[in-house]
Amino acid sequence: MSGCGCLGDQRISQDVERFCRQLSSMASKLIISPFTLAYYTYQCFHSTGWLGPVSIFGYFVIGTVVNKMLMSPIVSKLVQQEKLEGDFRFKHMQIRVNAEPAAFYRAGRVEHMRTDRRLQSLLQTQRELMGKELWLYIGINTFDYLGSILSYVVIAIPIFSGVYGDLTPTELSSLVSKNAFVSIYLISCFSQLIDLSTTVSDVAGYTHRIGELQETLLNLSRQWKDHYLEAKTSWDLDKWGLDSSRSEEEMVPEDTAFLLERVTLAVPSSGKLLIKDLNLKISQGNNLLIVGNTGTGKTSFLRVLSGLWESTQGSVSMLTCFGPHGVVFLPQRPFFTDGTLREQVIYPLKEIYPLSGSADDERILRFLELAGLSDLLARTGGLDQQVDWNWYDILSPGEMQRLSFTRLFYLQPRYAVLDEATSALTEEVEHELYHTCIHLGMTLISVGHRTSLERFHSWILRLCGGGRWELTKNESTKCLLANKGC
Repeated sequence: MSGCGCLGDQRISQDVERFCRQLSSMASKLIISPFTLAYYTYQCFHSTGWLGPVSIFGYFVIGTVVNKMLMSPIVSKLVQQEKLEGDFRFKHMQIRVNAEPAAFYRAGRVEHMRTDRRLQSLLQTQRELMGKELWLYIGINTFDYLGSILSYVVIAIPIFSGVYGDLTPTELSSLVSKNAFVSIYLISCFSQLIDLSTTVSDVAGYTHRIGELQETLLNLSRQWKDHYLEAKTSWDLDKWGLDSSRSEEEMVPEDTAFLLERVTLAVPSSGKLLIKDLNLKISQGNNLLIVGNTGTGKTSFLRVLSGLWESTQGSVSMLTCFGPHGVVFLPQRPFFTDGTLREQVIYPLKEIYPLSGSADDERILRFLELAGLSDLLARTGGLDQQVDWNWYDILSPGEMQRLSFTRLFYLQPRYAVLDEATSALTEEVEHELYHTCIHLGMTLISVGHRTSLERFHSWILRLCGGGRWELTKNESTKCLLANKGC
């Protein structure tokens, strides 16, 4: 949701609700006002002539222009206030969720300062908004009071000009009462519309933010549809051998999972160049280890493989599916849903991965044992025992990674993409887990810093930063492909 400029969940949960509430309060007045104005304009013209309606309409135009001038800065300031509220709420949640890591870093004072800075920015914006709204309220009340004076001026002009000179005092008094009621009510109708200025400013601010959200969602939807149709067309052509743009020599073998052609990758936010002109084919049985210093683009490369990021240049083709008999990604930070131990192991559930096989107890228990988590069954009270804890609070970092491998063993994909999946484990445990993956027939694409991982991979892709890379075969130290070297 980067295109929105702030948190999308706040726009959905709060801005939409506030927009609907304010709009509903305006609806009745906006619907009834045209009919009321038309009726009392006719009555006013019949009682006072053209002078009454023209004066009142002119006064309304002047009041509208003044209120528009006072309302414009309020809309932008309201948008800013909503954004700062979202930023402060997110910061508060971030500290609550990551309280323990912050405590390990002794970062309480630093986080307090940063949170207080966001709070002060929010309070300052609210004070500025209140000051601008004060002038708007003054303008609205002034318009109401001057309107009541204008109604008597409209009545007084024809009286003192002698239009009603032939009427008796009783008749004149009755006429003044009637004309005063019509004029005052017509001005009151306009005053009610002017009084909606504060509500209109709120609705305008919420409309701006919701409109940004809707535009972002529509753009994402169009991009997803374009990519889906392109991928579907490519898949159908490859599947049935109807791709006329490729010769028989250029046809990709069925055992290829990823095909990268002159791929250039840069960080979307900063434009920092990570990889330049990379040609790579990842096939079954050719395990690939991706190494490099921090910030050279290892995880970013995996984001491109999974389709989360787009390459700056070149083409990235994933020629297999997600899930069993395809590819499964283990991200750098393990992810666990709420639910039972069985649901953690078979995640993301049978209805998403229909080919994962039956979720039988024997397989799950065997894979838990292979991952060294036999005791977890006793701690949870069984595979299907509902638990009310947060898995991140119960499991250690090493246990999280072991449980992630249990999930991987259960799904048994043809290709496993591992992003530092054993960083919290010892080399002995790492050896056992990787050996099990290979024994189960998985082709591994790994990111890691340990040299102990090299024994499980036949190719090593070294990212050197600045777009440079080096691809070597593990059996020798000869550089087979390189882009300007390391």
